Order: sequence, then structure tokens, then C-alpha cells
Amino acid sequence: MGDETWNDLFPGAFSQAFFFPSFDVRDLHTVDNGILEHLYPIMDSGEWDVLITHFLGVDHCGHKHGPHHPEMAKKLSQMDQVIQGLVERLENDTLLVVTGDHGMTTSGNHGGDSELETSAALFLYSPTALFPSAPPEVRPEEPEVIPQISLVPTLALLLGLPIPFGNIGEVIAEVFSEVEDSQPHSATLAQASALHLNAQQVSRFLHTYSTAAQDLQVKELHRLQNLFSKASADYQRLLQSPQGAEAALQTVITELQQFLRGVRAMCIESWARFSLVRMAGGAALLAATCFLCLLVSQWATSPGFYFRPLLIPMAWGLTGAVVCAGLLATTGLKLDSVVLGAMAAVGSLLPFLWRAWAGWGAKRPLAALLPMPGPVLLLLLIRFAGFFSDSFVIAEARAAPFLLISLILLLVAQLHWEGKLLPPKLLTIPRLGFLTPAGPPRHNGTHALGLGVGLLLCIRLAGLFHRCPEETPACSSSPWLSPLASMVGGRAKNVWYGACVGALAALLAAVRLWLRRYGNLKSPEPPVLFVRWGLPLMGLGTAAYWALASGADEAPPRLRALVAGASVMLPRAVAGLAASGLMLLLWRPVTVLVKAAAGAPRTRTVLTPFSGPPTSQADLDYVVPQIYRHMQEEFRGRLERTKPQGPLTVAAYQLGSVYSAAMVTALTLLAFPLLLLHAERISLVFLLLFLQSFLLLHLLAAGIPITTPGPFTVPWQAVSAWAFMATQTFYSTGHQPVFPAIHWHAAFVGVPEGHDFTWLSALLVGTNTFASHILFAVGCPLLLLWPFLCESQGTRKRRQPPGNEAEARVRPEEEEEPLMEMRLRDAPHHFNAALLQLGLKYLFVLGIQILACALAASVLRRHLMVWKVFAPKFIFEAMGFIVSSVGLCLGIALVMRVDGAVSSWFRQLVLAQQKAGEQSSLVYTGAGSSAREAQSHLLPPCSQDLLASGTSLFYNSKS
Repeated sequence: MGDETWNDLFPGAFSQAFFFPSFDVRDLHTVDNGILEHLYPIMDSGEWDVLITHFLGVDHCGHKHGPHHPEMAKKLSQMDQVIQGLVERLENDTLLVVTGDHGMTTSGNHGGDSELETSAALFLYSPTALFPSAPPEVRPEEPEVIPQISLVPTLALLLGLPIPFGNIGEVIAEVFSEVEDSQPHSATLAQASALHLNAQQVSRFLHTYSTAAQDLQVKELHRLQNLFSKASADYQRLLQSPQGAEAALQTVITELQQFLRGVRAMCIESWARFSLVRMAGGAALLAATCFLCLLVSQWATSPGFYFRPLLIPMAWGLTGAVVCAGLLATTGLKLDSVVLGAMAAVGSLLPFLWRAWAGWGAKRPLAALLPMPGPVLLLLLIRFAGFFSDSFVIAEARAAPFLLISLILLLVAQLHWEGKLLPPKLLTIPRLGFLTPAGPPRHNGTHALGLGVGLLLCIRLAGLFHRCPEETPACSSSPWLSPLASMVGGRAKNVWYGACVGALAALLAAVRLWLRRYGNLKSPEPPVLFVRWGLPLMGLGTAAYWALASGADEAPPRLRALVAGASVMLPRAVAGLAASGLMLLLWRPVTVLVKAAAGAPRTRTVLTPFSGPPTSQADLDYVVPQIYRHMQEEFRGRLERTKPQGPLTVAAYQLGSVYSAAMVTALTLLAFPLLLLHAERISLVFLLLFLQSFLLLHLLAAGIPITTPGPFTVPWQAVSAWAFMATQTFYSTGHQPVFPAIHWHAAFVGVPEGHDFTWLSALLVGTNTFASHILFAVGCPLLLLWPFLCESQGTRKRRQPPGNEAEARVRPEEEEEPLMEMRLRDAPHHFNAALLQLGLKYLFVLGIQILACALAASVLRRHLMVWKVFAPKFIFEAMGFIVSSVGLCLGIALVMRVDGAVSSWFRQLVLAQQKAGEQSSLVYTGAGSSAREAQSHLLPPCSQDLLASGTSLFYNSKS
């Protein structure tokens, strides 16, 4: 009775059973109260041979509150009373066994191999004496340690059942002492008999297993078999003449125990075997993939690069796989998919290695294969080598911020050395005809230094939220990682709740202010309306859920059902709103505000744009012409009334930040569901995360030159810093790359009690664990977009074309509005290549981390800490790489969706102009507060068609 897991493991095995839902760790009483309802009546009935009760209150209380919470004292007191009641009802022929299936860390978790987790109390009691009494001076100071595997043969023999065939445990010999017998050697004989039965069962298993598997050490196997034969012969001889054989029986007991322990040690050593061929193949596959990402990222922005050259490496790879398969088939060896994949990967690198060898022969620098700067390469090598040290892996929560801070200081120093802090940020493009700006610099030394100091401060503050590894007992984990429900004291809980809600409000306000700063809250498009009204609703829902979750245990009994229902519905509502916002963003990603006027760009709004790709031909043939015809009729009437001079003008706003606005909105929508899966006070870390990312992007933008018309590229410093920040955020949100540190409470957010959606709980726990990987991978394209966005911090003056000196003397010199992200559309091929290069660089940085973890786990496979440190780290890095790869693809896909919608928007305007048949002007603006006429060679390719049809374009982003 109790935990329903028994029914799942042994269905139909019990004559009578009372099972209760046990998955919800927030429930401390349902299972325990259900057991107590049936336990004593069943005991008093006497209709049982074996009675199993599995209490879960202590386990759940540890997960929810920890071992030192007052609730834990209550549950332990309850268990004391239960044991006392059982002892009072026991018959003389009944044995009470009280044990635990695992221990508990200081944080209340388990699943690792620390002593606190693998140690559990074992209490045996019977009204009849089980053990011979020993004088106090010979009693051991510490209790004897019994392996859990030894419980199986012990209980089996006590119940008169055969020991399971596959068990290699050792019976607890002291339990089989017959102290009531008057003969002095009877207790020793009983112990020898139990051990002999145990050894016979293990010997049969060993013989059967060695015949089938043949992977045991032959020499050790023969030694153990001879030891058992000798002990068994001595035991049979002593049974014939047991008189005066006390010393001989002790010798037999010692020999049988040596046999059992030797078999267990041999099997454990043999079963921990490794396939070196598969390890080498997997490492080669990872290394080849990383090297391929590095090379392709280097050539992606080169002129004339297309995907066709990649077909040659693919052909070489397939050839290598076919050759390997043929050799294996010829020699009669088993085909291994890992080995074939490794051969294919290595074969695909042969063309690149040949080109590198040819370049070396031509005395070209081999450094072209490693295009990253030396300091960045040094930091990556340090991180790569650190994964081979268990101390580094354990202390990675401090090492990752150190590497990130080192890289930030390197960025500031590099900006100073290259002279990019004090001089103006120049955009000198000869074919555009710009003069050197005389205005203020885009970035100065004080500004960049302030960004660096603010970034370092955020990193230090985020480091206050840390969880100590169990290998560092002197370390103290941050108390701010625990949920508010575990706090004792109403005033402190209320203060922290106010701080969490304040951090949530600050995050919302910062996002809205940023969107307002770049004019992305002016459009009447559905995504903009959702940002205005949907995000505050999500914030209110999150704050309400925190209030209910932190005070659920204090709710009045008549309101607990209502609180439980609201605690389930509120996270679902927030997640539903986030999903709706993302769907609206994908549906209408271009949130452009269009204004029209006669002869001037600034009049009242008369046209809402058609954004997004057309869904059918009817959209092109009817919808857009009708909208444009309505615009014509409006302005024709106004022209007849006002008789203005000049052509019709249409102004389009917010295109200068159209890509970044979609990315920031998507990241904000993703942050809310991820925030719900964490403890309330992690909201402070999320606020620091967004602020930290903002400062880092601005600092990186100061050192990234804007080249038009391309190629566009993101330096390795920016990509490495972004990856380091993802790792730092993983630890700052209270995670560790070990299984006991997994936040299991996330499995129950928005999930009703007694549910059977195991896959949903697994998804929630995985999303909680890899939240930082998701956010930084999806936001990775911001590294490419942000320098163009920061172009709005300065203006440039337009130079008059040659031959117009007289007009230049008459007309004052005009300031040119920055085009910002629309520069990317001036060279779509370079834009796509830059996105590909950015993705490959990010995957390379993540790939060398998982390669280092794989090599460390392989090389140190016999290390004492392999299963405790290196193997879990490899698993977490592998899962993080998969999650990051998916998130990166989603982020790039969102940028491409916005790019396609912008192209469609331009096409709709061209089509509308052609059908209108009248000359007009389109003011298409990018950053400033006023629009001025742009030259035709400034415009993206889609815009050239507008000029050919008699349309003038202007760039601006704020109305």
C-alpha cells in the first residue's frame, strides 16, 4: 500500500493493494494518510504474510521544503508515531524492516552518488531477539554498512523463498543467529547455512553467465570457482560432524563471504566496459563536424560562395563510408553506424585538408584555417582543456563568468587599441557619396567604458544566485533559489514577493521603452496591439500565480480547492497568451506604419499597410488595389480642395528596426513561460539577463564595422561572448550539470494533481533546465542586427553629386537619415550568407565544448569521478547542444520570415503603384523623426522598382 509505482512494476502481484497517486511532490499527505487509513486494520486482521507500506511524505517534503524545514520535523514526528504503533502490534514471529530507498542532500534532492544520497537507515526489529547481545565495550562505534543489494537474499531466505537468480548480493548473516538454541555453535551453523545457500545461487548464476557472455576475467573466475568448491566441501564435511567445529565453521563463513564479495567485485568491474572503437568513432565524428563548421563559416561570406561546392565534400564522405563498409564486410566484422558516420565525416574533410596542404606548400599562412583572433582562440583552448579536470567542471559556475569577464575586458582593450572609442564611428562608402561626418561620435571612450562596467556589475550580481555542487561541502548555496513557499516568516516573504513583482514590471517596462524608442509601438498591426495589451496581462497572470503558489499552504481549507484550480489555470493562460503572441508575430511580422500626404511627408494617417505574404492571387488582384484606390480617392479630394504643389507622398515608418523588433518581442514572449517554470526570485536573474544582453550587444556593436553593400560578418569575439553568457546564465538560474540539481518542481507547473501526462512533465523539466540555451540560441541573430540598429545614434551629411557646385552653394547641406537594418536588404545574398556564418560560428563554439566533454569522458573513463562529474557533464552538454541547435534554427527562421514579409510588403506597394497609374511619392523611413528624400542608389533592390514607377522613397522609423 502507498506508492502506486509498486502496481506499475508488479501488476497483479498482490492479493490486496491500496495505491495512491504519488507523482506530485507538492502533496505531502495523500499517500501517507491513505496508508494510515488501512495499515492498522490490515495488521489486526492477520490475513497477510508480507505487508509492504511505502510512505512518501518525507521524500516529498524534502523536495518541496528541504530537510531543515519545520514541515520536515512534522513528517518525521509522524513517522516516529507510525513505527511506535507498529512495534506495539507486532507478534513474536514477525519481523519489522524499516528502510529507505535513498537518502537526501542538504537541499532535499537525490539521484547522485554522494554519501548523503546513497545512504539510508536500515532498522530491523522483532519481539523475539534477533541478535546475540554484545557487551558495550565490543560494540562498534559506527553502524555497519549494508549494501542495498544484500536486502534481497536476506528477505528471501527469511520468507522461505528462493533467492532471485540474477542477484549477487550477500545475506546479512547476523539475522540468521538462532539465539534461543542451547547449543553454542548453533548460531554459527545457521549463519553458515544461509551463506551456503546464497553462495550456491550465485555460483549457478556465475556459471550460466560466464558460458553465455564470456566477458569475465578467466583467471579470477577460476580462482573464485575453486574458492567456492573448497568452502562448499568444508561445509558438507562439517554437517556430518558438527561437534566441536566452531572454529572450522567460522573459517567456512569467511571463505563464503570472500567468494560472494569477490564475485560482486568481478562482475561490477566487467560490466563497466567501454567500446574504444565506438568512442573513437564518435569523437572523430564530432571533431570533423566542428572543423567543417569552422571552414564553411570562413568561406560563407567569400565572393561566389554557393552550396554547390559542398557537394564535393559530401561525395568524398559517402565514398569514405562505402569504403569502410566494404572493408568491414570483407573482414567479416560487424557494421557499426558510429564508425561509418565517422568515416563519412573524415572523408568529407579530405578536400579541405588537401586545399590546406596545397596552401602550405605555396607558403600561404596556415592561420587561414583558424581565422579567429589569438586571444579568443586562447580562451576557447583554456575552456576546452578545462573540461578534462574534474575540479574545473565542479567549479565551472565560477570559471565561466571569469572567462566572460576576461573576454569583455579584451573587447574594451581592443576597441581602445584600434582607435574605435574616441574617434567618430565612420561609415565611408565611396559609391554612396557621403562626406566624413562632423557630428558627435557614435561611441566614445566614456560610453564604452560605462557599458563594460555595467556589464561586469550585472555578471557579479547574477553570480549571487548560485547553487553549490555537493563536492564542495564548505560552500553555501544561495537561499534565493528556493521558492517563496519554503520561507518562514510572512514579512520577509512579502518583501521578496514585492521585489519579484518589481523585477517583472521592470522587465516589461524596459521592453516597451525599447520598442517605443525605435518607434515599434505605433503600428495598428496585431502583434503591436498584443505587445501593448497582451504582455501586461501575462505579467499580471505571472504575479497572481506567484502569490497563489507562495501562500497555497496558508490558504483556508474552504478555499484550497479554488487556489489549486487557479494555480493550474494561470500558468496555462500565460503560456497560451505567449503562444498566441508568437503566432501573431509569425503571421504579421512587419509592423509598419504608413502615412500619406500631398507634397509633404507628415500628415494624418490615411492608410494601414498590407504586411506579410499574400495568401492567394485574390489578395494581389483585389485587396491591395482596393486599398490603394481608396488612398487615391482620399488624396484626389484633398488635392482638389487644397491645390498643393508636388506629387503625392506616402511615408512608411519602423522599417529601420523591423528585424530587431521581431526578435526582442519573440524573446520577451518566450521569457514568460520559462520564468513560470523557475522559482519566483529567479525573476531577478531574468531581469539581469536582459540587461546584461543589452549591454553586451551595445559593447559588441561598438567594435563591429558596418560595411555596405557587404559582406556582413559577426566577429568571433561576439559569438564567443554570447556562448559564454549562455553558460553563465545556466548556473545563475540555479542549475548544475548533475541529476540531483534538476528542478523537478517544474514538472507540476500548470499540471493538475493525479495527471498521467508524463511526456508533458518531462518537457517542462527539460525546458526549465535548458532555458538559458533556448533564449540565447533564439536571440543569436541579434549579434548581426544590433550594429545596424545602433546606427541610429548618429546622422551623416549628404554630399552633393559632382557637377552641382552651384546648387550646393544655394541649398544647405542636409543630414542623411541612417538606414539601419534596411542596409541588410541592399545585399540580400550577403545578408543570407551572414546569417549562415553566424549560425555556424555559434555551433562551432558549442561543438568544441561537447567535443571536449566527450573526449574527457572517454579518456578518463576509469577515473574515480567519471560517473559523478564527467559523464553527467557530457550528457548535459549534449542535450544543451541539441536544444541550442533547434533554438538557433528557430531564431534564424524568424529573421528570414520577417525578411520575406518585408519583400512581400515592397511587392505589394509596387503592384499597387502599377495599378494606380498615377505618379506619387513614398516616404520610407528608417531612424529619425523627419523624412527627407533619398537617392535611388540608397534603396534596397525591391525599392528600385518603386522609383522606376515614379515613386520617391524616404527612410524613418518614428512618427
